[in-house]
Amino acid sequence: MKNPFRYSCDNKRYHTLNYYNRSNFGEKIYKAVLNCGFTCPNIDGSKGRGGCIFCDAGSGYFTRPELSVLQQLDSEIRRINGKLGYVPKIAAYLQSNTNTYTSPDTLRTIMDNILSYPEISGIAVGTRGDCLADDMLDMLEYYSHRTALTVELGMQTVHDKTITLINRCCTHSEFLEGYHKLKERGIRVCLHIINGLPGESADMMLETVRQAAALSPDAVKLQMLHVIRGTRLAEMYSKGGIELLSKDEYIDIVVRQLELLPPETVIERITGDGDKSKLIAPMWSKDKISVLGGIDKRLAELDTYQGRCYSK
Repeated sequence: MKNPFRYSCDNKRYHTLNYYNRSNFGEKIYKAVLNCGFTCPNIDGSKGRGGCIFCDAGSGYFTRPELSVLQQLDSEIRRINGKLGYVPKIAAYLQSNTNTYTSPDTLRTIMDNILSYPEISGIAVGTRGDCLADDMLDMLEYYSHRTALTVELGMQTVHDKTITLINRCCTHSEFLEGYHKLKERGIRVCLHIINGLPGESADMMLETVRQAAALSPDAVKLQMLHVIRGTRLAEMYSKGGIELLSKDEYIDIVVRQLELLPPETVIERITGDGDKSKLIAPMWSKDKISVLGGIDKRLAELDTYQGRCYSK
């Protein structure tokens, strides 16, 4: 049976980001990952301390926080140019910590400076649902008409027991409130979901995606929980209190999650990149190509695809 939808130019059975970008921009888009130097309400004490238990100080594996934002962007453009031999269209990704946990004027200045680069085709802003005040939403709505804006919103899980355990300090209801405010303004939203969070069963992970699917999100990022040296999760793991998914378990869960998601939802990530120099576990996640290939193979074996079990 052929894949019944045509949302891929990569012979995939799910709606790839590559297909979305080629359809909307006519070519592949490369991301420049940036650290704006902001913090989070569960780091600075306003709602909690220490950040999420898996957070590596919010620095981001790819970022260079010792540089200014524009120095980082220059560095990323040189890196991409060196890899390709030319400068393609680039999306700036404000990745680290909570990028709306600042004043609108501060973020506006950063975004204006980024958009002064002719290579920039869009901006992705990473944040959380409880850091979207009305004046910030006004500003984001303005930029959604100026460039290809995506707000990357941390969902992680729908289970508040897990949210408490990971020190998220943002309830699921707060996430939902922020999500609906963004969508009411017509802003493109990508949801982040983590598989393998402590204490979660496969059924719990599927329920997270089932509820995400009900929101009809523009995009989703799925990834495995990484244990990174220096985090509180690493301390918990060293004491034997954390069980991680095997590669086969992860692949099986992702395939079942894809079946639940709307076919229109773009899958922006289907596995994750942990900092290999600091990664403690799972070591199988280092081989990203093997994981991606395993997902493709499993989808083909089951003759299934994204959206097969989705119903509005």
